Amino acid sequence: MSCVKARVLFTVLASVGLAILYGLKVNLSVAIVAMVNHTALADAHQGENDDALADVGFTCATPDNQNSTHVAQDGPFVWNELTQGYVLAGYFWGYIFTQYPGGRAAETLSAKWVLWTSVFVNAVFTLLTPLAAKYHYGLVITVRVIEGLGAGVSLPALHVLLSKWAPPKEKNRISSFVYAGMTLGTVISLPFSGVLASTVSWESVFYIQGALSLVWCLSWPFLVFDSPLNHPFISHEEKGMLVRELKLDKNENEESQSLSFPWRSVLTSVPFWAILVAHVCNNWGWYMLLVELPTYMKQVLRFEINENAFLSALPYLVSWIFSFILSTVMDKLKQKELLSVVQIRKISTGIASVLPAICLLGVAFAGCSRIAAVTLMVLAVMFISGMYIGFLTNHVDIAPNFSGTLIALTNTCATIPGFIVPAFVGALTHGNQSVWRWQLIFAITAGIYVMEFIFYTIFASGDVQTWNQPKSGKSAPEAARLTIDTKI
Repeated sequence: MSCVKARVLFTVLASVGLAILYGLKVNLSVAIVAMVNHTALADAHQGENDDALADVGFTCATPDNQNSTHVAQDGPFVWNELTQGYVLAGYFWGYIFTQYPGGRAAETLSAKWVLWTSVFVNAVFTLLTPLAAKYHYGLVITVRVIEGLGAGVSLPALHVLLSKWAPPKEKNRISSFVYAGMTLGTVISLPFSGVLASTVSWESVFYIQGALSLVWCLSWPFLVFDSPLNHPFISHEEKGMLVRELKLDKNENEESQSLSFPWRSVLTSVPFWAILVAHVCNNWGWYMLLVELPTYMKQVLRFEINENAFLSALPYLVSWIFSFILSTVMDKLKQKELLSVVQIRKISTGIASVLPAICLLGVAFAGCSRIAAVTLMVLAVMFISGMYIGFLTNHVDIAPNFSGTLIALTNTCATIPGFIVPAFVGALTHGNQSVWRWQLIFAITAGIYVMEFIFYTIFASGDVQTWNQPKSGKSAPEAARLTIDTKI
């Protein structure tokens, strides 16, 4: 192991762990297309006239290159759009409740084991999903709620681990690689789920991906540790560098336990609210595309499940690449002192909000033009990755001592769109999968992105806040040394 740096092992395994969590989050979005009996649903909707806005004629025709005699890929479950929305939203109902407990547990106990528990719970309950579905959709919702409860602790745990393993000069690269796991998991899971659902069975999506995820659970406990201080096989050189650069000491965990969280100061902090509002607004668009994109590709643009899955993954592949390019460019500008930290945060958040809004408006007017719609959606998801070096890392800028809890608080609120979006889309498209309805959905999402940009640009800050050191006797120089360099 001496030839492999401990922080490299952490970076790779943390990214893979995050990829697993996001892969297991989105696989149902593809599998549900193969699980639902679309023919039975279409028959049930025949003759429904209770929707005055329905425009049955304004739907996309089946492409010429698809066989007109093709038999619909139907599953066994007659779940209408509202039920599908509840099933997809179940994950987020659980995800919202464990953010803060996860953040405090990671800061005061063991971030390593908090993240392990997160992945393990998701792997086990993914394996139970087919059995639950065969009994009742309510059990599927329950399983997804439990998966969400497990996944909710992941980001706070990673924030804490990064503060122990990412030295200032490498924080840009390490953070980018770790958070890129969100996108990487989506890139792999969407097409993989499509192939499994179309060539094997919808059940195999959950059995195979759940089993593969358990492999990570076997390796993580033996290769990753909470801190360089308690790592058994880290080299003396690497340990010394990390301890020196990150100002680690043997009493760090006891100090973090004794440092009380400054609730009043945080809740009255304008920079904190800027992050929170940006996080909530951006997640609305993120979940809109993450959860609902496969449905839009199938029901409106008429892609079959196999090509649907690959095209749904394409935006996240491009996003994964773009995140590295953007972080590198911003890092160069920061090193040359052409941009400050707060300027980088605001520009990156602008990229992640204004440009996706423009793209989604373009999708709304593209109608049934499949090439234009897919191109614009790819660009929208690509630009959203600006959030990784925008508001998503701003927590560390304003309060490095409480970054785990701060991300837990903003991510708790930002999870609300996760269960509103599927229900919102399900309600608008119930019995009416028309282009017009999806235009309305995309236009509303674009408006929310614009709100994010305006609020964050006005109120965001890149400075360490005074409440970062509540009731401590540390001097200003000591407090300054605690600030983690977040150049990205």
